Amino acid sequence: MAGKSAAVRSPQEVKSVRHELEAVRGRVAEESTRSLDRLIHERTRLGIISALAVNATLSFNELKKLVGASDGNLSVHARKLEDAGYIACAKSFAGRMPKTEYRLTPSGRKALQHYLDHMEALIRVTREG
Repeated sequence: MAGKSAAVRSPQEVKSVRHELEAVRGRVAEESTRSLDRLIHERTRLGIISALAVNATLSFNELKKLVGASDGNLSVHARKLEDAGYIACAKSFAGRMPKTEYRLTPSGRKALQHYLDHMEALIRVTREG
């Protein structure tokens, strides 16, 4: 039996393999981070999308309470999500009181699923390191 067994590696070979694995993991993590939807990644907008993912509709006040935002803050973030087509807004009146309700659109649900898939991949790569 001349030669080394395939299972035996020198410390230099092990170090080289580890370095290659770290480089691959780094590229995967960097690609995952780059492809995250920045629109959803912001804390308040992620809260809005997540709340709407588990509720058919939410009123402005319900959403404001759930995400802990001020009127103006919620309004700005909801508008960005609405402009992107991720949420839909319906305005009506209950008597003389204006009522604003939000719901997640199919493209918003798809964007959230894509975002969650990327986050899970990033977590998986990080834990394997």
